[in-house]
Amino acid sequence: MAETAKITVHPSFKIGEISPRLFSTFLEPIGSMVNGTMYNPKHPTADEQGFRTDFINGLKGTGMPACRLPGGNFVSAWQWKDSIGPKDQRKVHLDPAWYQFIPNDVGHDEYLQWAEKVGTEPLYTVNCGTGTFQDAMDLVEYTNFEGGSYWSDLRKKNGHEKPYGVKTWYLGNEMDGPWQLGSWDKDPRGYGVRCNELSKAMKWIDASIETAVCASSALFMDHYPTWEETVLQECYETVDYLSMHHYHSAPPGDWKALLGGSAYYEDFINTEIAMCDLVGAKCRSPKKIMLSFDEYGAMVRPNSPLHPGYGYHNMARAHYRFDPKRPYILHDPDKMPDRQFPGGDILHMLSMVSIQLAFLRHADRVKIGCMTGGLGALCASNHDHVWRSASHYAFMDLINFAKGTSMQTDIQSETYDLPGYAIDDTSQYTGKEGLTFIDSATAWDEDAQELTVFVINRNEDAEYPIELDVRGFEEYNFVKHIELCDQDLDAKNSFEEPDRIKPVENLGGSFAGGILSAHVKPLSWNVFRFEKKKA
Repeated sequence: MAETAKITVHPSFKIGEISPRLFSTFLEPIGSMVNGTMYNPKHPTADEQGFRTDFINGLKGTGMPACRLPGGNFVSAWQWKDSIGPKDQRKVHLDPAWYQFIPNDVGHDEYLQWAEKVGTEPLYTVNCGTGTFQDAMDLVEYTNFEGGSYWSDLRKKNGHEKPYGVKTWYLGNEMDGPWQLGSWDKDPRGYGVRCNELSKAMKWIDASIETAVCASSALFMDHYPTWEETVLQECYETVDYLSMHHYHSAPPGDWKALLGGSAYYEDFINTEIAMCDLVGAKCRSPKKIMLSFDEYGAMVRPNSPLHPGYGYHNMARAHYRFDPKRPYILHDPDKMPDRQFPGGDILHMLSMVSIQLAFLRHADRVKIGCMTGGLGALCASNHDHVWRSASHYAFMDLINFAKGTSMQTDIQSETYDLPGYAIDDTSQYTGKEGLTFIDSATAWDEDAQELTVFVINRNEDAEYPIELDVRGFEEYNFVKHIELCDQDLDAKNSFEEPDRIKPVENLGGSFAGGILSAHVKPLSWNVFRFEKKKA
């Protein structure tokens, strides 16, 4: 029998305000994500622009706060000026990042108009690879300037009278990465100087915008975190966010490593906060740089052979690959392959929300979180249909209930140790000791007088009795325990069987004296809701 886990939350111990954009998504034209899922003029639900309205409507009802677009590596060679105006006059380009043709059927305007239709805020990534300084300035002018200039009037001519009003701009994507065109891997100071000038110029065109500068692309980079320290020392006063990416990997069958991945995210966050504040101190600045975790994910990957002497953290050597037999591919949106995440819904869902809880625990500094695969998490799709995976429900819980203030959440539970492991030469993880099987974070919406405690049971074998202590929240009543789990880890929802996995209300708890006694099942997602008594 597992020992009782204790969770304590008190109104005196606040972390910080929760930004709605913490639960956002990421869109890049890789494979069929744009050509097939977002855009297919031959689909029965396609609108006049070729957008699938089944996908739009599936996302529209979620309240998705924001979406970073039009991509990651893709943008470092994208020429936005060739993607506007009449489609028959647009230029077809090669995308060397993903070895694909870019016909620009979905161009700059289409990306932003799709976001309008979905009802979400676009977060825009600028080409800082092959793109010029002037291109970025023109981009802001075309997108956000009211009118009376060449580029703003061209936007009107192209059919969008009002400015798009894009607020957040990313100054390149993974610009430290040697796999990136125009990489600043060898010259972080040069990138910092460029970003200082670029951010300044963009804000002189639209003073309301905010900009984000790239951090190291991974924890495994040789130059992490000194690269971004050097960058920030050159642009600290002109930028607003540090753009961070990380993809956690675990071996097949090692669910503890998969769900313990949030600990590595917290290491990354803590390091970058300390680095930002160090630079702020060096600059004698009262300003605080916020964090944007605008690409993240977790996945199961089999271990690959290791090569001693190859370079423990040598990301550069791992990514310099030149294959003369690799063809460029033109993705036909009507020939979308049916590709889904391998395995069942539950583990994928738990691996992602565990990361989101880590962001929530750092809500004072992490203000943007764009889940890679988040669009599919909110609205799963194939060539013909859309449906809701298990991830949809957990993601929606966070969008709907993680509001107001993030609260310190004390957890006392059984623990496990995570031995160090290596997936390959570049993804190697140090061991962790004392990870709690119970993972939790809390949101307090004082205006709505609602308290929500999110709980994950990371143990695949044991159900845990828990005592949730909210005695500090006087006059709050327990309302509901929402539970999402499935004993069959291979189970998944589909269009044909959309309700194979869905949340249920657990009616088994008891609440007395400000303490909730309940049980959480193995490998489960749990939402505990409390509300203040009505007068």
